[in-house]
Amino acid sequence: MISIENALYKAGEAGLDLVEISPNTTPPVCKILDYGKYRYEKQKQIKINKKKQHTVQVKEIRLRPNTGDHDLTTKLTKAQQFLLNGDKLKVTVMFRGREMARRQAGIDLLDRVKEILDEVAKIDKSANMEGRRMSMILSPK
Repeated sequence: MISIENALYKAGEAGLDLVEISPNTTPPVCKILDYGKYRYEKQKQIKINKKKQHTVQVKEIRLRPNTGDHDLTTKLTKAQQFLLNGDKLKVTVMFRGREMARRQAGIDLLDRVKEILDEVAKIDKSANMEGRRMSMILSPK
């Protein structure tokens, strides 16, 4: 343990700064170093940590109750890529006009989607109606 005056003298002698590293400890920890370089290194570390961070996005795939098999396969291939990338997936079936009377077709379609994506996804929120849309949320396993 060195007195503050002595530490400041040594820092001035070396042409560096006296930087308080952790003020909450008893006694506070200080280092003699170049403060500009210290700040630069800290900012650089923060940028690296931000780059490594993966934010989970919710991707959406929209279908209609009478979507064909080939179109469904194409869309679900893309959905599989979303899930393997670590994103959540919202599958929405949109109803127009008289299609509202055929809600069971939308439920059947979402069940098929669930079966096809079963090995890569689990259900976060099961199928429910929101106005003219029926949606289900899946997340990667």
